[in-house]
Amino acid sequence: MRFLFVHGTGVRRERHDRLFALVRERLTARFPDAAVDSCYWGDRFGATLGAGGRSVPGLKPAAGSAPDPVDAETAEWTLLLADPLCEVRVLAEAGWPGRGGGPEGEDGSAFADDDAFAMPGVQPAGVRVLALLAGLPPAPPHTGDELGALLHGTGLAADFPAALDTAARSPEAARAAERATTEPQARELATALARAVTAGALAAAGAEADCTGAERDRLVELLTTRLGGDARVPGARAAAVLGRLAMRVTTQPLLNAWRGSLTVGATPALGDILRYQARGHDLRAFLHARITAAPGPTVLIGHSLGGIALVDLLALAAARGEAVPGAELLVTVGSQAAFLHELGALAALEPGGKLPYGFPRWLNVYDRQDVLSYLAGPVFPGDPRITDHEIGSRQPFPACHSAYWKQESLYERIEQAVAEAEIG
Repeated sequence: MRFLFVHGTGVRRERHDRLFALVRERLTARFPDAAVDSCYWGDRFGATLGAGGRSVPGLKPAAGSAPDPVDAETAEWTLLLADPLCEVRVLAEAGWPGRGGGPEGEDGSAFADDDAFAMPGVQPAGVRVLALLAGLPPAPPHTGDELGALLHGTGLAADFPAALDTAARSPEAARAAERATTEPQARELATALARAVTAGALAAAGAEADCTGAERDRLVELLTTRLGGDARVPGARAAAVLGRLAMRVTTQPLLNAWRGSLTVGATPALGDILRYQARGHDLRAFLHARITAAPGPTVLIGHSLGGIALVDLLALAAARGEAVPGAELLVTVGSQAAFLHELGALAALEPGGKLPYGFPRWLNVYDRQDVLSYLAGPVFPGDPRITDHEIGSRQPFPACHSAYWKQESLYERIEQAVAEAEIG
């Protein structure tokens, strides 16, 4: 048995090699006797901007309806990714519930004028927390340190030092530190600063981060512990304000901001899709050659655009009565194939058409927060070959589009599909 991994949009050599190393490690652990290969196509068939991106206008927000609401946790992290210091800013401006004085918040609680309660000559507890943050090493070692290993394993090591420095030097952190006069307040500040640093690194890394929600939370916990706090007990004041704000706003401004990263720079994700729509034949021919280059049953795993190309290839071949030799199971992950079929934009199928005889079993994996993933089963109703499977990374978009590969549940489901297809 052989696995063939086909990467998705915007992926180039360095990113591919890191991603495939992870996929190969996880698949080999479950299928030690299987060959695990990759089909890298980014340099040869991916898009480039021949005019340097001069076609992109001023990146103005486009008119349109608001996106579907997201859950509270995802909404909070969406705000943190847009403004990593927003939680710290709440503490800097509002402080903590007071002891019977100070201005009143919108929820009716009193805010303390914390400076009035600081003992003369005694350093506020929050200042100690900020000093600990400033003293953290900018580049924890890769081995022998859980924080360092986690930063390297999630692809955040390069962006961590700048995120750490930004949070430590921010006036918001300084003001919040002065207002945190008690130990409970200092612990809450530690949590907010840890989340700010983590969000800053994630925001800078963007789609290059390979970080699940669990890994993100562990980063926050490790950083909080080093600052003398407890990440398992979220801060009451900042969390309440941030939570209310997160559920009031939509992600539309953030989605608009991503337009540049999708159309210019080093990761032309949108360009790859458009190029495929115009010149997909060459990529499909390349995939066919790679699939048939080795004998034996093959499990095809396609991420994003890789899944689109595989669906097109397999459907075109089956329609001609020439099923691709060895292709026994298709796994699409975070793919837009079914949506493009609804639009009539798949080369292989007429709008509303059925999958042809000879098309293999199809496992389609999606994440509700991943705006680039779609259901396949409802688009081909009654087709027993298709199974949709949901995975939740607890990450907002775009991080969730890459987070599938660290989810053990993905490989468990692939293992189950292999058994169901009786591939050996």
